Amino acid sequence: MAISGQSIGCRKSFQRRFRHSRSASAGGEPVLSFQQRIPLSLSGPDVMSAQSKLKKDSAKTVPVEKSIVLVGLMGAGKTCIGTRLAKKLGMGFVDADDEIETAADCTIEEIFNQYGEQAFRDGERRVIARLLEGEPRVVATGGGAFASPETRENVRRLGISIWLKADIDILLQRVSRRNNRPLLKNGNKREILERLIDERYPAYGEADLTVESGSESPDITVAKVIDALKTIDDPRQAEAAAE
Repeated sequence: MAISGQSIGCRKSFQRRFRHSRSASAGGEPVLSFQQRIPLSLSGPDVMSAQSKLKKDSAKTVPVEKSIVLVGLMGAGKTCIGTRLAKKLGMGFVDADDEIETAADCTIEEIFNQYGEQAFRDGERRVIARLLEGEPRVVATGGGAFASPETRENVRRLGISIWLKADIDILLQRVSRRNNRPLLKNGNKREILERLIDERYPAYGEADLTVESGSESPDITVAKVIDALKTIDDPRQAEAAAE
């Protein structure tokens, strides 16, 4: 597969940092694999230090002791809504896919092409686990992240999960604007989305909250998310207090 000069540089960097140049059994010095190394390279200080004082009305009603984790299919608006939500609540924002690319020094598409989806999922799981540590923030996850039982358990313990649920026609319209989604590269986009709906909706259904992400403006969706957050009486906190 031909790749651009930029991709070649990325590939060499990825291989140098994350792959074995020679196996340990052959006498070579082992280099950390992608899955081992990826947790070590994470978000910049702007993400960690972005926590600011909430507005009085929000501070009284929106739980911010934990990170707010947005889940849902590609095209649901997790990054768009997440950035606005974080600003509204005075929290930091981070996109898990961006963190994976930073850690790997490759684009997600290049990771899929060169190392396969499983390598990406392993790195994704590690990155999200690390992002849930530290100060609360808004985290936008990739479409397949919440399908991992390990990730769901980490989010259950350390965050508040919100499923942004959108109609398939809206998803299709949104994902068609860009051509950088590896899972949509080969095949009919609608059929692929329908398959992903069947596979992933049961996992999304385990989220703490569900908010419809329709054709309205992002600000309206953000308002709906905040309204949903105000309804939370987190049973996990009650359980912890009872222990």
